[in-house]
Amino acid sequence: MNKLNHFPSDMAFRTFLLDKDNKVLAIGNPVLNPKVKDLYLRIIRGESPQAPSDAGTPVTTVSVSSAEADLGTFPWQEPRTCTFTLRNTGDRPLVIHDVTTSCGCLTVDYPEEPARPGEELTLRAHYRADSRGT
Repeated sequence: MNKLNHFPSDMAFRTFLLDKDNKVLAIGNPVLNPKVKDLYLRIIRGESPQAPSDAGTPVTTVSVSSAEADLGTFPWQEPRTCTFTLRNTGDRPLVIHDVTTSCGCLTVDYPEEPARPGEELTLRAHYRADSRGT
């Protein structure tokens, strides 16, 4: 199944919705993220995967500098930050309205200004552990 779908190695993406041919329709944990739950339910009901509030909203395309970041090994009390760059490869403005993280230990700073076609936006992800991991 991994050969067909090319799953990411990140644990946050290990829950997914499959079709009858084992093709991935959506990735994300519906228990941890209510937006992912809504997406799964729309797909299961045969509705458009796009949220109703997003219907009619112009969309664009993006490329991502990297889909994952290796923060290395470090003391759990030490916060870490990494950056991701989104390039607007479409023909409409790219606007980030919200970022949902998989846990409270991760926050993301992002610009509120739109990126015009060809421009880039930089997102800064901040990791701060609440306790020692295993």
